[in-house]
Amino acid sequence: MTELTSVWPPFALTLSTPRLTLRPLRDDDIPKAVEAAASGIHDQGRNPFSTPWTAVPAEELGPTMARWYWQCRAASTPESWTLALGIWHDGTFLGCQDMAARDFSILRTVTTGSWLRRSAQGRGFGKEMRAAVALYAFDWLGAEVCESDAAHWNAASLGVSRALGYELNGVTRMSWAGKPETVQRVRLTPETFNRPDWQLRVEGHEPTAKFLLGVN
Repeated sequence: MTELTSVWPPFALTLSTPRLTLRPLRDDDIPKAVEAAASGIHDQGRNPFSTPWTAVPAEELGPTMARWYWQCRAASTPESWTLALGIWHDGTFLGCQDMAARDFSILRTVTTGSWLRRSAQGRGFGKEMRAAVALYAFDWLGAEVCESDAAHWNAASLGVSRALGYELNGVTRMSWAGKPETVQRVRLTPETFNRPDWQLRVEGHEPTAKFLLGVN
């Protein structure tokens, strides 16, 4: 275990798919994440995020994103945790895939959220990175349910969910950035999961599981 992973063990984790590398964001990765977000993620006026972090002034984007990644680390305990995973393809930073849980030992449920820079969209990366965290959650962490949601108009996100076998799990009305939004919830289980035809490669699972789940 390196000096860095000894103080925050999930830094040891790496998930590898045929095209992507996913690992927890470190401080020196944050500028790459900011640059990717600043390059564009979505059309103006159609924000797919419940917290409109992409709408902050350009000079505030870096501090806003840094605070979020630091908060994810600082607040993570076996009772409530968030893994903020950076996504790389051929050495280029593409976006982030988050996976979070509360009372995991009881509920065996994780929730996910993600974003991709616009230049990486439409190439199947969103499906591949969501499949990666679902595989890790089910096969390595012992999850029984993966949940997500999206604005009812977000066809791209809901299309990924549908392709992977998520089932519709109810519609709710939420306040997003002070405006009402109709949100579609989706739910995946090992039985409904349309598993990919590739194997997930995992490094650093043991220290990560010990830290997040409190296992020995």
